[in-house]
Amino acid sequence: MHIGNVRTALLNYLFAHQNNGTFVLRVEDTDPLRNFDKDAKEILGDLNWLHLNYDEGPIKGGPYAPYFQSQRDSIYKEYLEKLEKKDHVYRCFCTAEELEKKRNRQIALKQPPRYDKICLKLNTEQIQKKVAENVPFIWRFNVEPNQEIEFRDLSKGTVKFNSSNLTDFPVTRQNGSFTFLFANAIDDILMQITDVFRGEDHLSNTASQLLIYDALKAKHPKFLHMPIICNLEGKKLSKRDQGFSLQDLQKDGFLPEAINNYLAILGKSFENEIMNLDELSKELNFEAPGASHIKYDLEKLKWINHKWISQLSIEDLTQRCLHILEKQFPAVTNLEKNQLEKLISLIQPELVTLNDATEKIRFYFEKPKLNLNRSLSNSHPSTSSGRAAAHGEPVEPYERLCKNLNIADLKKYQENRESINNIIKDNINLLDNPEEFIEKVKIKAKENKISLSAIFPILRYVLIGSVNGPNIIDIMNLLGVEENRDRINKIF
Repeated sequence: MHIGNVRTALLNYLFAHQNNGTFVLRVEDTDPLRNFDKDAKEILGDLNWLHLNYDEGPIKGGPYAPYFQSQRDSIYKEYLEKLEKKDHVYRCFCTAEELEKKRNRQIALKQPPRYDKICLKLNTEQIQKKVAENVPFIWRFNVEPNQEIEFRDLSKGTVKFNSSNLTDFPVTRQNGSFTFLFANAIDDILMQITDVFRGEDHLSNTASQLLIYDALKAKHPKFLHMPIICNLEGKKLSKRDQGFSLQDLQKDGFLPEAINNYLAILGKSFENEIMNLDELSKELNFEAPGASHIKYDLEKLKWINHKWISQLSIEDLTQRCLHILEKQFPAVTNLEKNQLEKLISLIQPELVTLNDATEKIRFYFEKPKLNLNRSLSNSHPSTSSGRAAAHGEPVEPYERLCKNLNIADLKKYQENRESINNIIKDNINLLDNPEEFIEKVKIKAKENKISLSAIFPILRYVLIGSVNGPNIIDIMNLLGVEENRDRINKIF
């Protein structure tokens, strides 16, 4: 599913729950050339992952089964025959090439591209002759001109169309299968659908479908035509845009709760933006006027995802991260549950996506590959490539070391390097008690008039390979005495 599909399903789900209604899942699979998800396994899996549980549909069943349109062919044929008897439909024998030629001519003449009804003018004898000769055809709906089509849209109010602006739309394909316009209209009528949510780009399709309703003397449902989702440039979201597909978002470590949350509030304003499905179903006003286009902002989704991660229980977050961590660090399976949860708890405030956990805890499974003294000595641009000239040991590039470290503080460390190194070495016997070790370092730094900002970012860098990260005491408690001593001794 792509983001547009997900949002449509989500808003249908929330509206149904808000109004004590029935959320129906119907699979539109009448076109064999576009049926890439046999038995709708991917759709069902995606909805299950998003916790959008439908009330009627495939597998669950319901009073209007079957819910696969490919299994409802006999029903559509029955209603096609009813429309044929009332002269609402007719056979069209025009080829794709002929139709394209007519369309191009109309566009060249600055005319709206509409079917010219030429096949409607065929008499019975001409039609029978073409059928006998097996000339391919489709069925078209005969749109009578100058009819007023009116329907209610939840957010737009009353919407009106004149049928003269519509074309005689196809209700079948040449292979005999039924089109989206026809199959959906028939199913909505028979399944007694009261509310239909679809994209803004389906407005004219809605008008066309209501002609089928009127021809069958069926009651109109209410509609909500949702804004088109665009990228930040204002262009319709496409496969080229990052975060277009739900599968991509899953792989990138986004939570289903965050995706639902973001798509539900997209284009709207709320004082509290972090809401679960129950809260969203209560807060959303489906009748509020909205724009025709809304912009999909992946950075805002990341922010919401970070908020959701921050409020997960450690047990839940650990479980969600586990399969990601196991791929990168097989040794994670050897950790005690309590130890792994401590590790996840340490990095939880920093996680934007679940995938971030890999880099955030790398320090625990892999010693930082760095040489602080040579990184600092290689501070001249010509020697800061990150490669050691005389030694095989990797060197952290000076520029990367400085990236998140205040340059003034780094200079302070360089100016007081010998004193700082001595403070660390003189108190290394206190590593069995990280709190006491850090307190002693603070006291000695004050005595030597050395800023703490010249010490602790460097110490963190030595322990985890980054100048930013969790509290140093928490890091040291997690790594343990021997690992702390080993990492510190290699540098200071």
